[in-house]
Amino acid sequence: MKTFSLDEAQSLLPILESLLRRAIDAKASASLVEAELQMLSQNIFLSGGMLVDVAAVAHKRMSQRTSVQQAQDAIQEIDSIGVQVKDLDIGLLDFPCQVEGRVVLLCWKMGEESITHWHSPEEGFAGRKLIDERIARSKRAN
Repeated sequence: MKTFSLDEAQSLLPILESLLRRAIDAKASASLVEAELQMLSQNIFLSGGMLVDVAAVAHKRMSQRTSVQQAQDAIQEIDSIGVQVKDLDIGLLDFPCQVEGRVVLLCWKMGEESITHWHSPEEGFAGRKLIDERIARSKRAN
């Protein structure tokens, strides 16, 4: 598992925020198309059938698949850096950090200017604590 110092994690935020925005936007686009397809399906059912522009529906399905793939690609790129996407809907990322022989998670949420919190792997987001001196002076272990 790759670990990061606070400074290293902080320096990655612009890149990660861009990737995260790409994933969030692609997910929203896929969800919008899914809602349109669901509405079309419901209209067909309620009307007892209707003529459907098959090419337009196929185009929408392809658009949805493309958006899903774009979201997956962005998440995979974040993961390949060694950062964990914890919640795509709120833009929550965790950075493993070695502190005094154990791994903690530096925690950042979209909209925050910098990484100011951490938590243990067991505590999760609800257990976030402000970064203290011991976390701030941690160095990269690998």
